[in-house]
Amino acid sequence: MSDINNNTNNINNMKIHGLQKMTLLDFPGKVACTVFLGGCEFRCPYCHNTELLDPNAPELMNGEQLLAFLKKREGLLDGVAITGGEPLLRPELPELLKAIRDLGYMVKLDTNGDHPDELRKVVEAGLVDYVAMDIKNSPERYGETIGIPDIDISNIISNIKKSVEYLINENKVDYEFRTTTLKQFHDEESFKGIAQWIKGAKRYYIQNFVDRDTVPFGGLESYEPEILQKFLDIVTPYVGVAELRGV
Repeated sequence: MSDINNNTNNINNMKIHGLQKMTLLDFPGKVACTVFLGGCEFRCPYCHNTELLDPNAPELMNGEQLLAFLKKREGLLDGVAITGGEPLLRPELPELLKAIRDLGYMVKLDTNGDHPDELRKVVEAGLVDYVAMDIKNSPERYGETIGIPDIDISNIISNIKKSVEYLINENKVDYEFRTTTLKQFHDEESFKGIAQWIKGAKRYYIQNFVDRDTVPFGGLESYEPEILQKFLDIVTPYVGVAELRGV
């Protein structure tokens, strides 16, 4: 905990780019609020939160103002879901998580898995109760799925693997893996690769893509439920729980 407690970043520096004041969906089994942080190194063509890609976008509030909101919701909310963007890009995050935990809230963290060292840091500091990590695709199709197909992403693949192995093997925090599925990026081979990647995981969800105005590319298509079920059947033997979500 010493690194967290000695963090010199002021919570006032944490830009909060969005806040959903109450949700029953974002934190499994909890009444929560969802906090949106800006900044992401990926450029997924199907992203719902493109306005959060820029960490310098106009903020809704700062960290202190968020804590003031949470103090008023004590007894009404069980937890706080932190999403983005990619929250682990933010150096102020551990300090903010500690302040949220000090108020008595549970914390769920969404991550793309590209920051295994930062993930380990907040988990082993006891600042996170649940991690939801995206598995965008099989390793072979990761570049196109995250919107950067023309560069070497071997380091990203290595980081994803480290995060997956940490969550599965260390068993320090409750977690899930999830994949948002589109016709343009996923097929049976995708899920054969994903199954091998997350073998032994507690939970895995296939999420159906839903188009929105904020999605950067038009014409993207979701699969029919019966096809998603076939994909799920591929992964099911390799994980503890496998389900469709949003279908």
